[in-house]
Amino acid sequence: MCPNDAGSAGESAAVEHPRVEVRGKFLWSGATKFFMRGVSYGPFQPDAMGSPFPSAEQINQDLALMRQAGINTIRTYHVPPQRLFDLALQWNMYVLVGIPWEQHICFLDDRQASRNIRAAVSRAVRFCNGHPSILAYFIGNEIPSPIVRWHGPTKVSQFLAELYD
Repeated sequence: MCPNDAGSAGESAAVEHPRVEVRGKFLWSGATKFFMRGVSYGPFQPDAMGSPFPSAEQINQDLALMRQAGINTIRTYHVPPQRLFDLALQWNMYVLVGIPWEQHICFLDDRQASRNIRAAVSRAVRFCNGHPSILAYFIGNEIPSPIVRWHGPTKVSQFLAELYD
């Protein structure tokens, strides 16, 4: 059972879940300094429908165990389904959403690849629709150093800033 007595995974409950914001060099949740205690969640082998996440029941069990261990944040490597966001909210947890894209190619050399990346990030953010469990998005995870050296850190930083905007 959820700490907020929400009951089953399908039930919704009012949960105090303020947005986390940056103030100075710290994260804050309302008037309280927020200390991220996180783990990676996934990647998982895709299910029969191709989803790289487990069932709602399994996610609920996993989040329950994580909360018991003091975890308040999970990091995904794919954009999670709505059920994960909703369950994270019920368990008063935050999600760091990984948005996968073709970062291991020379993406700035290919206009179509750049457009595809922008479209993928835009689609992912629209899908997430500002869900209150979202802490942040990963938009450029582990860009290989040879690509940064090839294009230069300024051009890569500018591209990431455009994705962020």
